[in-house]
Amino acid sequence: MAKVFINGFGRIGRTVLRAWATGYAPDITITGINDIAAPDLCAHLFAYDSVFGPFPGQVGLDGPDLVVNGHRIPLHRSDTMRGLDLGGADIVMECTGKANEPEVAKRGLQAGARRVLISGPSDAADLTVVLGANDALLGDQPIVSNASCTTNALAPLVRLIDDHWGVETGWMTTIHCYTGSQPTIDAPRDDFLRSRAAGLSMVPTTTSAQRLLNQVLPDIAGRIEAAAVRVPVASVSAVDLTIVPKRPCSLADLHAILRQQNGIIGQIDAPLVSSDLRARPESVIVSLPETRVTQGGLARVFGWYDNEWGFSCRMLDVAGMMRIQP
Repeated sequence: MAKVFINGFGRIGRTVLRAWATGYAPDITITGINDIAAPDLCAHLFAYDSVFGPFPGQVGLDGPDLVVNGHRIPLHRSDTMRGLDLGGADIVMECTGKANEPEVAKRGLQAGARRVLISGPSDAADLTVVLGANDALLGDQPIVSNASCTTNALAPLVRLIDDHWGVETGWMTTIHCYTGSQPTIDAPRDDFLRSRAAGLSMVPTTTSAQRLLNQVLPDIAGRIEAAAVRVPVASVSAVDLTIVPKRPCSLADLHAILRQQNGIIGQIDAPLVSSDLRARPESVIVSLPETRVTQGGLARVFGWYDNEWGFSCRMLDVAGMMRIQP
């Protein structure tokens, strides 16, 4: 049984708890939550979610505790984690989005946990792991990054294709929903494009997935380039991956291999749109009707991914793998 403390109760922290509270990863115990927001606001935002809808269960506050379906979870309000009671947690899920700096990434260790799992890219991590791509490297590293949602969707597909046909070169575009890093109205950000209103335009931009893919799959580093287009939807993104395989790859063979996958790589045959894939737990769900192989041998794979729910399920999966053995 992995004992997990959640530090940061934003989009990923709340989605991790919602996935767990609705039955995902029953081998995990949530021992506490820390966030700088007021407890009543934390409870309200968990109970009423604009993307996933009202929580399908009971949510309330009892003194300093959040009570979810009868589970009593202590709520803390610290900006440093110093002196917090982690409730016996072995693992801190670092979900503040600020753990690129070592001093932030190490707070969970300083508070008494033995391991930290970061919900995003971090240069402070001892390992960046993606299930279905390089999880065999996961050992006893104290600080682990769960990479990014897009890397979790992309890397297993690239690994699968490379294992069966090899990868000569390729390109990936992520068609990504808007995020909190973008303004709701035009406002200054780090670059001109991301300064534009998120809900009004498609915004071409960069993605960390290219850099992270090189870390996760160093054998193919430099062979795949990537870019992003942020689009005016609130949830569910897509990867559009085109690859030149080293060995001939037929559409029938590609479909056959994709249909054998489960858990990390899902598949659909129906003509679905992004909202149909909301709250799917897989890292990526390949749309088989959108898969193509040209006469010249270029392979195209199109996959949906719920960038919040699927990624949060991977956080729970990796935490379960990181559990401290007695």
